[in-house]
Amino acid sequence: MAPPRPHPLARSRLSERAGALVETLWERGVTPRPPLEPDFLWGVGCKGFDAADEQSVRSGEDVADFRDRLARLCTSLREEANLNPLGHTMAYGQLASAIRKRHALGHLWREQPEMADTPLAPPIIVVGQMRAGTTRMHRLLAADPAHAGTPFCNSHDPLPRKPDLRPLKSAAGLAIARRINPWLDTLHPFGPTRIDEEIGWLAAALDACTYEAQYAIPAFVAFNEASDARAVYREFARILRTDAATAGNAERPRVMKCPQFCEHLPALLEQFPDARLVVTQRTHDEVLASSVSMVAAQMAFQTDTASLAAIEAEWRRKLALREARVEAALAHWHGPVARVDYAALNADWRAEIARTYAALGLALSPQALAAMEAEQAQAAREAHTAHARDLARFKQN
Repeated sequence: MAPPRPHPLARSRLSERAGALVETLWERGVTPRPPLEPDFLWGVGCKGFDAADEQSVRSGEDVADFRDRLARLCTSLREEANLNPLGHTMAYGQLASAIRKRHALGHLWREQPEMADTPLAPPIIVVGQMRAGTTRMHRLLAADPAHAGTPFCNSHDPLPRKPDLRPLKSAAGLAIARRINPWLDTLHPFGPTRIDEEIGWLAAALDACTYEAQYAIPAFVAFNEASDARAVYREFARILRTDAATAGNAERPRVMKCPQFCEHLPALLEQFPDARLVVTQRTHDEVLASSVSMVAAQMAFQTDTASLAAIEAEWRRKLALREARVEAALAHWHGPVARVDYAALNADWRAEIARTYAALGLALSPQALAAMEAEQAQAAREAHTAHARDLARFKQN
């Protein structure tokens, strides 16, 4: 059980000791402080790969997009994020890993290019703000045996292997993360093989989603919001097709969700023009309070200068932007759409599911309902239900 979280920007003692240890190692010359420079990171991430793995089946535009994003993100991390030693170490690890995954996927696609073109059943895409019921709706829909979902371990590491040790590696990674951040599971119900959002695939293409929730990087965020995201979603689609081919479930509709979809929905739908959409909605104030708590809980570990007021101002702006962009995209969308209200989902999830299936033109089977009952029972036992109590305590204080 997680200890009480006293403040949105609270940090664990272990995280502070880890940061102090890293700083000591740098100061004593035991290990160098790795520069957050594109060329240095590239040399680390591409080690062991062929130069041709960078392009592989990707277009020249897609290759250039990743390089540009890397350079801009590095600049923001160096000049804006005010990283502490732990934050610097985590940023270095994330970017080196993204480059390594990029090359590993490119290598796979050079050897098996057909995997990146695997035909897919029309997906079901859950669109909505974070903290607006997207995870619950996502997991209920993915529980249906007629559908498929993405396990957390596959999102975190999209490269298929034999034997597939990703569940074990993800379990180990989550165990370490829980030691550093003991409130992790109160924010989101994690599990190495639990169905989860595909945020890892967007992060692998250097979309801002993962990074903006951890670091204060306004220049990169502004670039990402204004940029053409089609290269990101082309890579996303290649990874999805590869994952479906590996899992052997390409004939079943993949249920996907990530709050970041709100920002560039047309680019996502260009890849999946036959998709069915589920749009979740919750009151703005509730979404804002919960989002600020979630972002603060991550950013507190990366910098010693995080500001709750700045986080709230940024995410008030961000949520309004995403809401406007979703509605603008839906105005031009002619495919099936189901809107789901957060309060109604809480009040009677079975009725909301039945209404959603009807709106999407899907058959709701007894087997699906039984699987959803099991999912609901598991969710009720998970630690994320404590987040509402944390929010109430923060408000009182």
